[in-house]
Amino acid sequence: MDKPIDKKLIRRERRRKQLLWGTGAGVVVVAAGWLVSDIAPTINSNDITVAATDRGALDVTVAATGQIVPAYEEIINSPVNSRVLKIFAQPGDTVEAGMPLLELDLEQEQMKLAERHDARTIVEQELRQLQLSNHTELSDLEMRIKVNEMNVNRLRIDVDNERRLDSIGSGTGDRVRQAETAYSAGVLELEQLRVRLQNERGRMAASEHSLMLNVIAADREIQLIEKTIHRSSIPAPLDGVLTFIITELGGRIDSGEKVAVVSDLSRFRIVGEVPEGSSEKVKIGASVNVRVNGAQLHGRVSNITPQARHGVVSFAVSLDEPSDRHLRSGGRAELYVAHAYKDDVLRLRNGSFYKGAGQYSLFVLDDDNLLEKRTVRVGECNREYVEIVEGLKEGDRVVVSDMERYKNKNKLKIK
Repeated sequence: MDKPIDKKLIRRERRRKQLLWGTGAGVVVVAAGWLVSDIAPTINSNDITVAATDRGALDVTVAATGQIVPAYEEIINSPVNSRVLKIFAQPGDTVEAGMPLLELDLEQEQMKLAERHDARTIVEQELRQLQLSNHTELSDLEMRIKVNEMNVNRLRIDVDNERRLDSIGSGTGDRVRQAETAYSAGVLELEQLRVRLQNERGRMAASEHSLMLNVIAADREIQLIEKTIHRSSIPAPLDGVLTFIITELGGRIDSGEKVAVVSDLSRFRIVGEVPEGSSEKVKIGASVNVRVNGAQLHGRVSNITPQARHGVVSFAVSLDEPSDRHLRSGGRAELYVAHAYKDDVLRLRNGSFYKGAGQYSLFVLDDDNLLEKRTVRVGECNREYVEIVEGLKEGDRVVVSDMERYKNKNKLKIK
């Protein structure tokens, strides 16, 4: 008869088997992990772009974005407070210089013109009356001077006669002195009239000049209002394309309000924007490479906005070929503004991996068709190349496309 097995033996045997199974499973897991880590994932060669490092010159540039705008356009503002009576053109129409675009209601300006004409007439009449009055007064003074001159001449003759009579004993000293006194008084009165005539001429000339200035000012106001009325049709200032026009018929508009924009779409320029932190690298006259609609153009920085807005600084680019067929108003452009030059540097073709100077983890291709991650420090750049500071040597083949999805991999096999 069989004896029952001791429970302690059963438990000891069970623990031994569990330990064996656990050890075996651990060995399998470790082996599997080693195999997985040793075998590199594969990547299709068509999914990556590889470029080799070389040595050469580097025109250092700062990247910016830009918008294509007409090289010349004119904004037309309303000359007065008014309302729109007629609209003769629509946005997109080709217009010629002098062609009417809008007609404004200028009834108030017409009334103002009539008032200015009336005011000028009044001032002109006042000037004429003043001139006549002055002429009469001056004529009276001139006549009085002539009479006094005749009187002084007579008194001078009396003095001579009295002196002659006194010398022959027929006259007296008193009569001589009386004649001399009368003559001296006549001379003084004559001189006083002459001074008064000179002063009156100056005063009258000043008063007439003052009224004449009022007439001239009235003429200028009339000319300005007439010019404003003449512009009531809002003519096109140049040959071009109407890119904007107010479209609300009968709507009120204020003086100085934009009512139309005419642009010359045969020539273009570019308005660029660069982050405020990089704005010190953009200088007037700097060379600019422009990439637009697949074309490469060249230009120079012609103007820089002195103040930043919303963290960016704007600048204008004048193009060497402003009429290039790839340019379209409102289109976007990539700008590369040159600000330095480096000779004989280790460089790599610029690619989508580049986000600015700094440290990168790049995949380098070896002779076994294996991509291995390497830490590389990158410096300045231009549109074509980036500067390699350390981590690569001349001739290394490097993946320059974006490899963000493989950032956790150290090796990749190309198939």
